[in-house]
Amino acid sequence: MITREQYLDFFANALNGMADIVAELGDDLANRRMPLPGANTPYALLNHSVGAIGYWVGEVVSGRPAHRDRDAEFTAEGPVAPLLDRVRDTVIQLSKDIAAAHEDTDSAGALLHVYTDVVQHHGQLQIMRDALVAAA
Repeated sequence: MITREQYLDFFANALNGMADIVAELGDDLANRRMPLPGANTPYALLNHSVGAIGYWVGEVVSGRPAHRDRDAEFTAEGPVAPLLDRVRDTVIQLSKDIAAAHEDTDSAGALLHVYTDVVQHHGQLQIMRDALVAAA
């Protein structure tokens, strides 16, 4: 069975990996869409992941209202630095929330759901980075 600490380590590695990619791309490329219908920007995808964590871990698991606008997460744009600050704050809060989470099926399901979402988006960002850098 995985421990809370292991879960947090895997989760934080994926989220920080996404943040590293967005930081590497910088303000211009992180806000650029690939030329595909419905494509997201790296910035928006990381912003969405932070929003998803706020909902699934903050609201569903920990009971804090998320006040989430999911649609707006995908159209968000802006300078990278404040988003990276939000990621750091999210990892700190995630650590607290995981430590305090109840060991019930609903919490475990929500934690697994959001982890798989973030890991998938991390892989997506790796591909997006490669394509955006090659096209630049």
